[in-house]
Amino acid sequence: MASNRTFDEIEIGESAEVERTLTADDLFVFAHASGNINPTHLPDIDWSGDGVIDAPVAPFMWVGSLISAVLGNQLPGPGTAYKSQTFRFLEPVEVGDRLTVRATVTAKEDGRVLRLSTRVTRADGVCVTEGEAIVVAPDRRITFDASALPGILVERHQHFDRLVGFAAGLPPLPVAVVSPDDANSLGGALMAASHGLITPILIGRAEAIAHTAAEIGGVLDGIEIIDLPTDDQAARRAVELVHEGRVRALMKGHLHTDTLLHHVVKRDGGLRTGKRLTHCFVMDISGRPTPVIISDAAINIAPDLTAKVDIVQNAIDLARAIGTEVPKVGVLSAVETVNPAMASSIDAAVLSKMAERGQITGGIVDGPLAMDNAIDIRAARSKGISSLVAGQADVLIAPNLEAGNMLAKELTFVAHAEAAGLVVGASVPIILTSRADHARSRLVSCALALLHDHWLKTGASVVVPHEDGEAAEERGKQIARETATDASGKPAQSARDASGSNA
Repeated sequence: MASNRTFDEIEIGESAEVERTLTADDLFVFAHASGNINPTHLPDIDWSGDGVIDAPVAPFMWVGSLISAVLGNQLPGPGTAYKSQTFRFLEPVEVGDRLTVRATVTAKEDGRVLRLSTRVTRADGVCVTEGEAIVVAPDRRITFDASALPGILVERHQHFDRLVGFAAGLPPLPVAVVSPDDANSLGGALMAASHGLITPILIGRAEAIAHTAAEIGGVLDGIEIIDLPTDDQAARRAVELVHEGRVRALMKGHLHTDTLLHHVVKRDGGLRTGKRLTHCFVMDISGRPTPVIISDAAINIAPDLTAKVDIVQNAIDLARAIGTEVPKVGVLSAVETVNPAMASSIDAAVLSKMAERGQITGGIVDGPLAMDNAIDIRAARSKGISSLVAGQADVLIAPNLEAGNMLAKELTFVAHAEAAGLVVGASVPIILTSRADHARSRLVSCALALLHDHWLKTGASVVVPHEDGEAAEERGKQIARETATDASGKPAQSARDASGSNA
């Protein structure tokens, strides 16, 4: 709650201050609000054209605008009206700089006019901006509830940048790519290979693969191709390569998912582990502090309780592989209380109890939870839900495939989240791509497979907290720029034309 000080209450020499750290999102918001798209003020852009991303500096007027936060919120506060403001801009401000913004009353004049000296300093004590503000102070008490202010969400996908960056730091993953004879599947495999995420072995109709490569401008030099005439034979051979130790993941190309999975799940010679195969969508949702996993939205149509145990455990394992140390799992239903007439609520309660008893390990499981109180802490509190998961779920378990699939696609196409996916539960990760998947989705799916493979081998994740992962994030942003695509899905002519983030 913001409250003001009236003209009569204010004394000469009185001061107020706020602190603010410049973030990349601040630069995007200011660019949109002001219309100033000078590239020297925008993150992740090589504006000098030398092939190196240039560090942005804040527009000086963004720095100057911080002074209004002191005047409008504290001194005098709500009801203040500007008459004039002068600035002397002395030093640049960069992303990460912590600023102290201070205003001090120097004079009181007729007409409720105040003069205030204004000063903005960095954490090292260096003054970056100074000047004078002249304002008309309010003559009556005004309070304002700041919680009524609508939020602003900047559409950036930093989680995927970081995951790709960390994956790129690992040795490439040997992958059998099954029937990659269309532009999407072959292009995705070649893109991931060019950035060191996978070492592909292409299995299928060699002539069709070569023809597709020529169409998309792909280079097959040095890539092994196993020529087989049918999708079924290609899928069988891919599974055999896993048993031979030549590959550690499979990637679906231009064939039906059932054809590939038939050879994965067969009892003799398949890739069974005793767990059910489940699909996990990993979502990079703007504004969420971690990636969000949704399962199962692609394989298990109407899972029973036994299947849901594997769905939950597989999702926890993948979350740990991508850096969530103790995943919080929300098991979804239409309500947050157990209703005997609603099977999903009963399953959710049982799964929660099974996790408490150690039958599901590695995460914290709670349910039933409705979607709102699974991801929004205020919704959870408004319904009196006290839980380590409610309002902060890292994993969302859908009651069935239809609900999971709709949830993932609503987040993608309505909330502008980015999605990647992986099938887990087999002895190796399986990259399932769709014709609708764009280049970045395919690339991130390969990164997920590499990170999951590393976790399977070592029991540890290479993904570290954000403050320790800045180099990986920058590496991921660079890869994102280099893999930008045009409308046809072909590689963009210039990586410089693409930005790893957008607002």
